Amino acid sequence: MLYELIAIVRPGKLVEVKEIVRTTGSLILKSGGTIRGIRNWGVFSLPKRTRKHQAQYDNGHYFIMRYDASSRIQDDVRKTLGLDPRMIKFSSVKLGDGTLESLSKIGGTIPWETREEF
Repeated sequence: MLYELIAIVRPGKLVEVKEIVRTTGSLILKSGGTIRGIRNWGVFSLPKRTRKHQAQYDNGHYFIMRYDASSRIQDDVRKTLGLDPRMIKFSSVKLGDGTLESLSKIGGTIPWETREEF
């Protein structure tokens, strides 16, 4: 299945974002999944002030990852991110089964910029 992960990490250190991306990516790859793309959006204001782990956040560092994985791997990713205290929020959406037919229903080709900073 094709999934898209949108994650918000506490702002401040890019190293923390890179560690979370590496951890998530290695979990997916070790379990037999495939990473299709990673995009670093940078720091943006949150829609509303958020409280997480006894701290208030107005801003967050956003990144997006698209990957193919089974539902078991998806559950492992959600558990890992949910336990990480550096995460503010995350959401994962199933985009389809990864076939060309289902990709055409969600917008055809997937344009991705691959950045070397992760």
